[in-house]
Amino acid sequence: IHPSLLPSFKGLGVQQAAIDAGARFSGCTVHYVRKEMDTGPIVVQAAVPIHSDDTAGSLAARILVEEHKIYPHAVRLIAEGKVTISNERALIADCNKLTQSLINPPIAN
Repeated sequence: IHPSLLPSFKGLGVQQAAIDAGARFSGCTVHYVRKEMDTGPIVVQAAVPIHSDDTAGSLAARILVEEHKIYPHAVRLIAEGKVTISNERALIADCNKLTQSLINPPIAN
């Protein structure tokens, strides 16, 4: 598991890197491990908004909450045989397609 939305922000210090880059979202990624650091097929990701007053610590705390959700979810998908790797992409069987987008800052009504 990695505390950013791979393939962006590999390595260490990723929360501060996302803040410094002006990203509107960060998050976490469960992926298969490959020889190069923070590469490999992505199984599950969760996104969190980056707030204007975020610090690396406050962002990391919100990301950690999502890590605790997606890690067991990814393990379950793999254990149930729903994940196959094709051309270095993780394909998920019986996956419900996401139908909404995430916008930050949100559009006012």
